Amino acid sequence: MLDARFVRENQEAVAEAMANRNFPWDPARFSELDEARRAAIVEEEALQAERNRASKEIGSLMAAGDKEHAEEAKAAVRAVNEKLETATVQREKIDEALHTLLMGVPNIPHETTPVGKDETENPEVRRWGVPRQFNFDFKPHWDLGSELDIIDPDRAVKLSGSRFMLLGGLGARLERALINFMADTHTSRGFKEWWCPALVNRETMTGTGQLPKFEEDLFKTKDESLYLIPTAEVTLTNIHAGEVLDAAELPLRYTAFTPCFREEAGSAGRDTRGLIRLHQFDKVEMVKFAKPEEAYDELESMTAEAEYILQKLELPYRVISLCTGDLGFSAAKTYDLEVWLPSYDAYKEISSCSCCGDFQARRADIKYRDAESFKGTRYVYTLNGSGLAVGRTMAAILENYQNEDGSVTVPDALVPYMGGVKVIDHA
Repeated sequence: MLDARFVRENQEAVAEAMANRNFPWDPARFSELDEARRAAIVEEEALQAERNRASKEIGSLMAAGDKEHAEEAKAAVRAVNEKLETATVQREKIDEALHTLLMGVPNIPHETTPVGKDETENPEVRRWGVPRQFNFDFKPHWDLGSELDIIDPDRAVKLSGSRFMLLGGLGARLERALINFMADTHTSRGFKEWWCPALVNRETMTGTGQLPKFEEDLFKTKDESLYLIPTAEVTLTNIHAGEVLDAAELPLRYTAFTPCFREEAGSAGRDTRGLIRLHQFDKVEMVKFAKPEEAYDELESMTAEAEYILQKLELPYRVISLCTGDLGFSAAKTYDLEVWLPSYDAYKEISSCSCCGDFQARRADIKYRDAESFKGTRYVYTLNGSGLAVGRTMAAILENYQNEDGSVTVPDALVPYMGGVKVIDHA
């Protein structure tokens, strides 16, 4: 959430940032509400001062034994209280309207975020590895998985409908191996692991920016009191909602495996086969809390952490920097990692690492105290990144490690997690 004072004092910069984001910003509406709010506060404070003066006058009159004028003063206080109550209600309505407006406004892109209209203008930062050249007709992971009896899309449809997946045998083992490998890697490199609930309340979803803007993308209970998380970013970030952190503890580095749930509204016809776009999928997430001056260095290290997983699995990938027109709602700067998938003859997103500045912290009220540097408290900066999306990682392994006979070689890093299994073969 943007700070109203920042918006007021930087209207041209905000308008330019929103234009670069392709967001329909209405500066006139903001100014109208902001000015009305400040006027309402002035009126409210004036009435409070008038009431205080009248209340003191009552005391003086009573002390002087002037009951008649004291009663008149009491009547005046009652009249002022009525006006004050009306003014307070009006100010609260304006507060709510301004809050609602700002809650729907995306973050300001960081100065190093490239300007561009959409995903076609995302610059490539670097590549790692070389896509494999096959000397046989390779198969997409959905065909490989079915033939190896480790992915069963038909029974998944029978159980749950489209965009769900059922894994069996070594497919289930590979999913579990990937989760454990990713979690072990992150925890061995300084991340604290958490086990999080998959259902959270509305306030929690609002804190990280999923609500109110992306309501249609979320699964929720009938009374809308709880939501299934679309990512562990939601739970990990909100662990510290309403708290004041100690600067000496920063940066905090958290990780968690969770199932994730997304309606995928607007994705009809896209990635309808395989493990790429599902309503339910597994992901290992990373979240950081950092001082502002350290946050963007932490973004670089978080991106490197996600890259390390792909490097250990020896999967070719590239890193792109999202331009302003493709940036997520809460992000100020984002790197996407895209893994090579032969079935698409292209790189596909497998991780997104973002610094959100104080945007989420302001919504979730997460601050930090640094007595040696400043008085009071300030909002902390939050970061999040996939480390990695498990289903997409499995798809990349099946496709890039497939053999001519239809079997799949298990990456060396996963063999210990697969109980020594080195090849996934036909049963």
